[in-house]
Amino acid sequence: MQRRTTLGTALAVLAVTALAWGSTARAQQNTAPKIAVTDLAYAQRVSEYFMVGNYQRSSQMSAQGSGSHGMFGGSSQHSMQASEQASGSYVAGRYSYIEQRELGGYTNAIKGTILQGTYFRLVQGKGFDAGQPQPSKAEQVLNQMQGGKMATPQAQPQVTDVIARIKKGEFHDADYVLFGVVSSIDFTDALSPLQGTTSATRQYGLQLLADFSLIDTKTYEIKAAFSAQGEGNDTKILSNRGDIAPPNRAKVMHETSLSLAQHMYLQLVTQLGYTDAHLARGVRPPVYQQGVPMQGSQPIPVAQPRPPEQVLILK
Repeated sequence: MQRRTTLGTALAVLAVTALAWGSTARAQQNTAPKIAVTDLAYAQRVSEYFMVGNYQRSSQMSAQGSGSHGMFGGSSQHSMQASEQASGSYVAGRYSYIEQRELGGYTNAIKGTILQGTYFRLVQGKGFDAGQPQPSKAEQVLNQMQGGKMATPQAQPQVTDVIARIKKGEFHDADYVLFGVVSSIDFTDALSPLQGTTSATRQYGLQLLADFSLIDTKTYEIKAAFSAQGEGNDTKILSNRGDIAPPNRAKVMHETSLSLAQHMYLQLVTQLGYTDAHLARGVRPPVYQQGVPMQGSQPIPVAQPRPPEQVLILK
């Protein structure tokens, strides 16, 4: 009888504990801050060739002649007319400018990692508004030649000016904005012969480095600032060095986005534990599976020292 009472008491304690944990999780979910995750901002220099025309040319020419020949006299008549008109205004050259845009292919993994590992609520922000399209360089030069004045270029919004975008209302109803900027993106495609064989390996990879900031939309306070790296690769073995094996670019981009999201999450939760206790309470406690901490179905990444790279010198 006492054993039954003890077992019943233990089950009751477990039920109350589970109910308390569920109530705590629901309360955290209801009071969790709302975060907007932007697409990765990206700016690059673009060069283009332009031409301006408006060149006309016309010409006219006419000639007449007559003559007679005799022993004691003769007559001849000659006439000639010519006319030519020309016009100019032809300019050609190369023009370079900074193109601003957002990369949307790497943020879904980041959003999914935040949903799995935290109680934060995600809200969808607006895409970057680049403003009215600017006239091309050819149109600017043509207007200058026709009107005698150079058109003044209009100030365009900056994709990296997150404060101006917050004030503009691109992240309405969000308490915080996780803003990311691509600082380096590098594709590699290398063909390496295997020593002693006629085979070779083709290695196609992508390395992406982004700078992130978690910004309060009310006070513009930075709650976290860090850099995160993602990388992916695809290696194929060619039986003959002349074989063609196209790389699996989708696999490379998928691996890059996942590794970027995991590295971002590790940096974010680490800094929140130092900068803001309220935000740190929104991180879900990890669940251990066979001694490995897990967030959702993914293991929490742990920084590991990289082994030294091996260099193979072929002679």
